[in-house]
Amino acid sequence: MSSKKPNPKPNRFVRSVRKNGALLLLALPGILMLFVFSYLPMGGMIIAFKDYTYKHGIFGSKWVGFKNFEFLFATDDAWRITFNTLFLNGLFISIGLIVSVSLALIMNEVKSKWVNSVVQSALFFPFLLSWVIVSYFAYALLTSTGLVNQALQGLGIDPVLFYNNPQYWPLILTLVYIWKNAGYFSIIYLASILGISPDYYEAAKIDGASKLQQIRYITLPLLIPVIIIMTLLQLGRIFYADFGLFYNVTRDSGMLYATTDVIDTYVFRMFRTVGDVGMASAAGFYQAIVGFILVLGSNLIVRKIDKEKALF
Repeated sequence: MSSKKPNPKPNRFVRSVRKNGALLLLALPGILMLFVFSYLPMGGMIIAFKDYTYKHGIFGSKWVGFKNFEFLFATDDAWRITFNTLFLNGLFISIGLIVSVSLALIMNEVKSKWVNSVVQSALFFPFLLSWVIVSYFAYALLTSTGLVNQALQGLGIDPVLFYNNPQYWPLILTLVYIWKNAGYFSIIYLASILGISPDYYEAAKIDGASKLQQIRYITLPLLIPVIIIMTLLQLGRIFYADFGLFYNVTRDSGMLYATTDVIDTYVFRMFRTVGDVGMASAAGFYQAIVGFILVLGSNLIVRKIDKEKALF
């Protein structure tokens, strides 16, 4: 009498595919795009450790170790561009967070759907503009005969040559960045606020809580997980400067390099003048590794404080 062996249970992966097959099929195009454009190019990171030439290609070029990284750290400009990148991106993240959350809270209090739609569209529209167009707006405002200097002259104040004075540009770049991106982030936060159950607010009203108390004790605490996720994602790119902002809005003026020259613009000028692909790849590799470490470190700190609010 033959004994039949019981059929082995499918493993966890197979069960997951059977259960979520339709959803995985819908996600397949996005997964393929992520693999092709984000993970596949990682193989090119070896260029950072080679003396790359077009003649020999990626694999045929000679290994040079960390020589390509020397131009970032062995020059007097290394500290300046690193500080500018971290300082300006830090301003963008911190001030952008305050403005975006504030706008989301204000829009949440607007009860008219028509007014809310107009306001959201007006705030989101600058996000769709290219930095080239924004740079012309900024130039029209800040040039020696621009609107800002005309207003200063009307008040009896001497005109300011903004494109010759680097000390004004941390504030200018922050204002331009906020104007362009705050609307986008505020809509994300608004969507999160709208997902909060109305029962919390109804219970707070019964207890006599004012509108500010509802925001302080209900809206903001429930919004913190989204704020943490958005902040962690931005911290991961804190070593990456928005090239369009720093190159186009400043018009690549050499007079402004003291406060506006960042890693991306510096590497671009080096690549344009020297034409060394290995140096540019080394800078990108350096930015990616530091960004990865910052995300892991920030997420670890969040996990120590509150495990449920961590990104992973």
